[in-house]
Amino acid sequence: MGYCILDLDGDAPQCLDWGALDGGRSKEIAVRLAVLFDALRAVADRWRPDELAVEEPFVAPERGAKSAVAVGQAQAVALIVAAQAGLPIRRYPPAKVKSAVANYGAGTKAQVQRSVRLILGLGDAPMSEDASDAVAVALCHAQTRRAEGRMAVR
Repeated sequence: MGYCILDLDGDAPQCLDWGALDGGRSKEIAVRLAVLFDALRAVADRWRPDELAVEEPFVAPERGAKSAVAVGQAQAVALIVAAQAGLPIRRYPPAKVKSAVANYGAGTKAQVQRSVRLILGLGDAPMSEDASDAVAVALCHAQTRRAEGRMAVR
C-alpha cells in the first residue's frame, strides 16, 4: 500500500513523505491487514493530515477476483484509519488520477511514475509502483482542491 503526504499550503504542493507499506506477502490476510493498519496509523499519527484521498479500486480482469478482493480490503484499512482520525475522505477514479498527473487517463504506471517525479522534483530515488500511485492520487487531490477553490471564489 502506497502513501504520500503533501503540504498544500504554498503555491505548489510540497511532498513531505512518501513510501510503500508492506504487509508481508507470506502472512495470512488478517495479519497483513493488521500490519498495514498499524503502519498507516503510524503515518497518520506522525503527520496528522487534514484529509485522505484514495484511488477507487481497479484490478485488471486478468489479475482475477482474488486480487480485486485484496485491493478492496487494503483500501478498507485506509478508510478505517481515516474514519478513526476524523479525516474527510475523497475518492478518485484511476483515469482521473492518471489524467491529473500524466495528462492521459489511460497512462501506464511507468508514465505516472515519471510524471510524479517531474512534478515534485523527486529525482531518481527508488520508488515502488504503489508509492508512485499514492503520490499521483495526492497530486490529483491537490489539483481538484485548487480547482474547487477557484470555483468557490467566483
